[in-house]
Amino acid sequence: MEVRWIDTSKLSFNNMLLLERIQISWFPGWLPEKELAIALRANPTVEWFLRNKCPEIKDWLDKVVSLEAERGNEKDVHKAEQTILNSLNDLLTYVIDPSIYDAQPFLQWDPSELTSIVDFAGKIVMDVGAGTGKLTFIAAPTAKVVYAVEPVGNLRLYLKQKAREKELSNVFPVDGLVTDIPFPDDFADISMGGHVFGDDREAEFREMERVTKSGGMVIYCPGNNDLDNKTHQFLVKQGYEWSKFEEPEEGIKRKYWKCVV
Repeated sequence: MEVRWIDTSKLSFNNMLLLERIQISWFPGWLPEKELAIALRANPTVEWFLRNKCPEIKDWLDKVVSLEAERGNEKDVHKAEQTILNSLNDLLTYVIDPSIYDAQPFLQWDPSELTSIVDFAGKIVMDVGAGTGKLTFIAAPTAKVVYAVEPVGNLRLYLKQKAREKELSNVFPVDGLVTDIPFPDDFADISMGGHVFGDDREAEFREMERVTKSGGMVIYCPGNNDLDNKTHQFLVKQGYEWSKFEEPEEGIKRKYWKCVV
């Protein structure tokens, strides 16, 4: 689902040069290829950057730029550029101004939705897919330490600056993915994530529980829309408890939690 967090109509296509390798790796299957072909033909520097910043998508880029899309006039190129920028609105927000994402209404849910599940006091906590730190900064005031695992470097910088502003010395941003968490087995007392679960359920489930101590807790808040879908069925089958809560402007969501045996 496309978002409209940042006004892409005012952005140069050169803002694509701010994107990070992990973000570029998500392009195949995400971006409309015809429009990308038109935009890249008009912006060879951006094409060069994408190829060299993220070599693993070179074959896909070869296919895209070979498409029989019309080169187009200036108006056609601008339209194609805007289509691509709109498709990447969220990723561009993260690298241009994460505070815009941090201020989104749907992130302003009541912290008690999390603190009513678990006591963070004195705990080693991991927030996976930390983003701008909604979960991180609920846990940090009482936790022993919070590792904010986040693959986007500019978001890690934002987390570090935000922790400094809040005078929290126990928050440590770390590079990593929900399917590749850079910590040993049985490391955290509490592992949690919001808006992070569901793309690769089996791998995500295994990795989150791997890094969590026996007797510790895994939490997804939010973990799902208010649906009995495959994500819900998977988590319930794995023994997760769940309840509903409301995200401002987004409606009812579901949160899930489980004590790891």
